[in-house]
Amino acid sequence: MWSSLLSFHGTCVLLLLTLVSMNDGFGVEAVKDFKVGDGFGWQEPGHNNTAMYSQWATRNRFHVGDSLSFEYKNDSVLEVDKWGYYHCNSSNATVAFNNGKSVFKLDRPGPFYFISGTPDHCKNGQRLLVEVMGLHPISQSPPAIAVPPDSYLAPGPLPSSGSLVSVTLLHSVLMSLVIVTIT
Repeated sequence: MWSSLLSFHGTCVLLLLTLVSMNDGFGVEAVKDFKVGDGFGWQEPGHNNTAMYSQWATRNRFHVGDSLSFEYKNDSVLEVDKWGYYHCNSSNATVAFNNGKSVFKLDRPGPFYFISGTPDHCKNGQRLLVEVMGLHPISQSPPAIAVPPDSYLAPGPLPSSGSLVSVTLLHSVLMSLVIVTIT
């Protein structure tokens, strides 16, 4: 009897560890690779579209771990400081690319400033300011077991306590199995 109970207990612990480890992986949003300018790429914008890159950056949410892909011809991409961005000054660039297809990894939260290294392109709107937020958020995963709605049930827990509910529910199920097995 004790050996079967110990075997059952070991199986339950293994099941619990598996479910907890799976629960931690659910809902984590993957890092993203953004193509700067979408189909337009990285090039000098037309005179009527000088705000194109700031509009593009506003439409996107950037997180630590994401990357920016710059695609261009006969041009370059320079990472500069704030002063270099607003004054289109490339003399103190921290990073410079000129290979036509460059990928820049966003490795910290905060602002990143990019300009074109081609004379006058920056002044004509070919510059990009990207504000990077922290790590990607963890999405809320659906409940482990769906419970039919009843009008007399109390409201459910807040979304932030989802793992507690999963572990509590799992504990209840495992205890039921122990009781059924013993009897």
